[in-house]
Amino acid sequence: MFTASAGYNTAMAKPQRRYTPEHAKSGLDAKFPEIETWPNQFPGYEILIEDPEFTSVCPKTGLPDFGDITIRYVPDQHCLELKSLKEYLQSYRDLGIFQENIVNRVLEDVVRWAKPVWAEVKGVFRPRGGISTVVVAHWPAELSSLRAQAFGLARIRRTLFPLIPTSNRPSAFITARSSSRAAMSLCATKAAA
Repeated sequence: MFTASAGYNTAMAKPQRRYTPEHAKSGLDAKFPEIETWPNQFPGYEILIEDPEFTSVCPKTGLPDFGDITIRYVPDQHCLELKSLKEYLQSYRDLGIFQENIVNRVLEDVVRWAKPVWAEVKGVFRPRGGISTVVVAHWPAELSSLRAQAFGLARIRRTLFPLIPTSNRPSAFITARSSSRAAMSLCATKAAA
């Protein structure tokens, strides 16, 4: 007969907190170079900038973090000058800062220098220890909740109508502006018909 040893199936000791408030704030007070701008000449268009080779350092372990940073914005009076933006993003290379703080700090600086109509910064960070991170920040903040609702509806559309062009989808589906639950039931009804 099998008998359990003394430590088997006993409660594990509570682990000590490894990350401190200092770790959480690390890198946020760093001095970054100015992002230069130039006068925008046209209204109503979107700019997408990608940095697929972004690097920084974990403030706790000192290990490198690699990721893709994407900046999307609609310019108002000013556009970001790309060389100074590249130098700005490269200043994170040896900085100990959490990934979530990177995305939010980049967004703050884009808004401060370009003063766009709206902006979004997305960081897709490579896995470390088997876990990858995607962080998305929006300005103005209300845009975040609207995008989340739209994302839910878009996911439903892709699930129910993956190969049908938008113009051929049922019109009731395209014009559904209610909650995701109501949209799902509407989609299921149309799909069954």
